[in-house]
Amino acid sequence: MTSAIIKDQPSGFSFAQYITCLNGIVWREALRFLHQRERFVSALVRPLVWLFIFAAGFRQVLGISIIPPYETYILYEVYIAPGLMAMIQLFNGMQSSLSMVYDREMGNMRTLLVSPLPRWYLLFCKLLAGTAVSLLQVYAFLLIAWLWDIEPPPIGYLTVLPALILSGLMLGALGMLISSGIKQLENFAGVMNFVIFPMFFASSALYPLWRVQEGSPMLYYVCQFNPFTHAVELIRFALYGQMNWISLAVVGGCTAAFMIGAVLAYDPSRGLSRRGPAGGET
Repeated sequence: MTSAIIKDQPSGFSFAQYITCLNGIVWREALRFLHQRERFVSALVRPLVWLFIFAAGFRQVLGISIIPPYETYILYEVYIAPGLMAMIQLFNGMQSSLSMVYDREMGNMRTLLVSPLPRWYLLFCKLLAGTAVSLLQVYAFLLIAWLWDIEPPPIGYLTVLPALILSGLMLGALGMLISSGIKQLENFAGVMNFVIFPMFFASSALYPLWRVQEGSPMLYYVCQFNPFTHAVELIRFALYGQMNWISLAVVGGCTAAFMIGAVLAYDPSRGLSRRGPAGGET
C-alpha cells in the first residue's frame, strides 16, 4: 500500500510550481526594495554625484574623441553615462549579496536552501529578483539623465534592456559567489572595498581605454581583463543600437562561470553545512 502511494506521487516539480517559487522570491525582493526607500535613493546618489559634479569638473580636461559607438564628438557626461548605469548594477549586485549574508545569519537563507526545489533554481530566482530591482534603478537614472540633456537614440532605451539584464545577472552572480565565502556580516564591508572600487576604477567607465594605455600599458591590460569593463561596453554599444560581440561573449561567459561557482559554493557538502549555526557561531 505504501509503495503504491509512493509510485503515485509525481517525480519532480511542475512548471506551475517553479513559477510559484519564482514569484515568491521576486515578490519578497520587491517588497524589501519598496520598504527600504533609502536603498533606492542611495543607488541614485552615487551616479548622480559623478554626473553632476565630477563630470562638470572633468569636462574640459577629459575631452572625448570620436570612438565607437559614437559618430561625433561627445561631452564627458555622455561618455560616462553607460559606466554609471553599470555602477548602479554593480552596487545593487553587491547589496543583494549583503542581504544574502544577513539572511544566512538570521536563518532565512537556510530555510530557502533546504526546500525541495533544486538549489541552482533557487539561487537563479534570487539572482533574477536582484536584477529586476537594478533595472528599475537604472531606468530611473536614465530619466534623470535625460533631464540633464543626455539623450541617446529613442530606440536605445529598448535595445539596452537585454544588455542590462545580462550585465545585471553577471554582477549579481559575482556578488552571490563572494557572499558564499563570507561567514559574518561584519566582514562584508571590507571584502567589498577590494571588489567594487577596483572593478569600477580599473575599467572604461570613467575614461576610454586608449587614454589608459597612453598613461599605463599595464593598467590597460588590467582593464581589458576586467569583466566590468565589458559590461560597460556592452551597455554603451546597446544604448546606441549596436552590438559589441567581444563584450557579449565575455559577459555571457563570466555570468555562467560566476553562477556555476555560486551554485557549487552553496552546495551543502562545500558551503553552508560547514559554516556552523546561523550568526557565525561555532
